[in-house]
Amino acid sequence: MQITDFMYKQIIALFLIVFTFTVHAQTAATLKVEGEVQTPLTLTIKDLATFKNTPIKAKDRDGKEHSYTGVALHEVLQQAGVTLGGQLRGENLAKYIRIKATDGYEVVYSLAEVDPEFTDKVVVLAYEVDGKPLPIGEGPFRIVAPGDKKHARWIRQIASIKILFAKD
Repeated sequence: MQITDFMYKQIIALFLIVFTFTVHAQTAATLKVEGEVQTPLTLTIKDLATFKNTPIKAKDRDGKEHSYTGVALHEVLQQAGVTLGGQLRGENLAKYIRIKATDGYEVVYSLAEVDPEFTDKVVVLAYEVDGKPLPIGEGPFRIVAPGDKKHARWIRQIASIKILFAKD
């Protein structure tokens, strides 16, 4: 079967529609910050771009170095009114962060693991890699934690961040 000029134009138009929809879906996606917070948040990439930018170079699980752009996770938590800094003591040390992806995958961090008063390691909520939006399958939001020896908590396609109390 030979592709006619008309068919070629239809294929190109379909590709552009799908590409435009995909880019729009990535940029229109939201991230919820909820749970034990003073101010629940619903954030977009545009919202995250208003925070202090935290660029970071890190190697992916294949050992290839990339430049990630995002926000230190503690900055987002501070905006939501999460207990950090001097207030993170006593029973508040039993609070943790549960980060959930769109596919149901979940990871956990203690609040102390992301609080700069407890650690020098930075956990970044990234929205770009190598100067471009995170690709489909990774974004629009992901965690980059260069201090972790394994990448199991470098969760991709983040849908929500929830602050919870540990229970017995």
